[in-house]
Amino acid sequence: MGGSDQYWQRHSQKADPVVVFDDDEQVTANRQPAPAGAASNGTVVVKTHTEYSAVARNSSSDSFAVLVHVKAPGMTDAGAAGDAQPRAPLDLVTVLDVSGSMHGQKLALLKQAMRFVIDNLGPDDRLSVVSFSSGARRVTRLVRMTDAGKAMAVSAVDSLVAGGGTNIAEGLRTAARVLDERRHRNAVSSVVLLSDGQDTYTTVRRWGSEAGSNYEALVPPSFMRTGGEWSAPIHTFGFGKDHDAAAMHVIAEATGGTFSFVENEAVIQDAFAQCIGGLLSVVVQEARIAVTSVHPGVRVISVRSGRYESRVHEDRREATVQVGELYADEERRFLLFLAVPRAEDSDSDTVLVKVVCSYRDAATGGDVSVTAEKAVVARPEDAGEAERSAEVERERVRVQAAEDIAAARAAAEQGAHEEAVKILENRERLVAQSGDGDTVIVGLAAELREMLERVSSRERYEGSGRAYMLAGMSAHAQQRANSRQQKSFDAFGEAAPDEVTLSYATPAMRAMLRRSRGASVEHNLRESGEEVAQSYYGVPL
Repeated sequence: MGGSDQYWQRHSQKADPVVVFDDDEQVTANRQPAPAGAASNGTVVVKTHTEYSAVARNSSSDSFAVLVHVKAPGMTDAGAAGDAQPRAPLDLVTVLDVSGSMHGQKLALLKQAMRFVIDNLGPDDRLSVVSFSSGARRVTRLVRMTDAGKAMAVSAVDSLVAGGGTNIAEGLRTAARVLDERRHRNAVSSVVLLSDGQDTYTTVRRWGSEAGSNYEALVPPSFMRTGGEWSAPIHTFGFGKDHDAAAMHVIAEATGGTFSFVENEAVIQDAFAQCIGGLLSVVVQEARIAVTSVHPGVRVISVRSGRYESRVHEDRREATVQVGELYADEERRFLLFLAVPRAEDSDSDTVLVKVVCSYRDAATGGDVSVTAEKAVVARPEDAGEAERSAEVERERVRVQAAEDIAAARAAAEQGAHEEAVKILENRERLVAQSGDGDTVIVGLAAELREMLERVSSRERYEGSGRAYMLAGMSAHAQQRANSRQQKSFDAFGEAAPDEVTLSYATPAMRAMLRRSRGASVEHNLRESGEEVAQSYYGVPL
């Protein structure tokens, strides 16, 4: 990152040397002091599941799986829908592409989506709008979304005009200044980036795969997650089929955000709504999982944690996973693989590990620590009847599918489309065989079938396959909902309208998505004056 740091140091000296973005509106005293251990909406629930309920006393294992399952506390229906209630207020910066390619219907849809976002922010939330084309400008300062603040924000959004090139890096640099130079801070901070094109102003190597590219040059250093410090995530939205999906994916991954592929431009409001539904329901911050082996012979071999940073200590007696923020009701699952020794004749069971989740309650600022029941496995003489955990198996299937999605994408980048199809076909067959009607597995199999269609040729992959697969990789790596459209088919094999995939979506995200669709119906009624006979999409939430 040395070259990237030098890039930002050179260019930050050129823009706005006098103006400092320290004119943000003061936040309200919205946090109530809370003692350690307090939580506003209950506490995180932490559970462990062992791969098998028993291991024969004379047997050992060097890869015994234990699932750590973390679920954040929920919110009331009002809070889930975005209404006022005690919750962590948000500082949101939206970075919007207004280059020439955004003219006409694209910009109109973006403005409509932004009006929805503004309408659903609360008076304690603050919003700053940044636009970029050939350059970038802060359209509004970071201001509270009171009635007056909303009116100002809507007026500013309505004034946006498309024209010029695409300078994503400058847009993000401006967003970084808005957050870095603010005098006050709300409990939650985030950035939403939307673009329909490729940055034409920053020197970036584009070698197809992120491994050979330096897309990180687009990300200001203050957004990069380093040394375990938490930064504001950038949630990226690739708008239409001409955006740089690889760049948007790297920007999101580097900052802890998600990448969404808005293939159908008409659903940009829904995509924003789902994201905002999550950001307005953050209940957990700086979550960290600590694993400690209890039995002296148990060792932690590895941790499967996706994009979440994990570390196994040298003595293999301890491991940690940095989880970060959780939305209300959001879940995370991590697989531990343990070395389990033979048991003594007198041992009826083996206590494997202790799992502790520590975090900060987002609404109160209080520190919380939750300890799960210790993971224990029985040690009978014969374990032939040992029960296998459906939870562990489901997560193993999901992790293996995510790995094959990444492998198929890598093959497609090299032009090996037949190999990519074969990887996905084999994985889809194995996933379907393991499901037995499980809704998670059924959804995963459908996702793999969708990807099969999109990697089958260079034309399809370049058209939408790359973006769709990167969005899928983003969702599975973060275990967090993003937006992708998936073709569905009715009983007669006819193509149905695009469905927004709802993998990992929380109740608050679904509630905001329902609200968006209701608003879209109302908008269409006003525009057309005709009755709408059915739901805007007809997709159950």
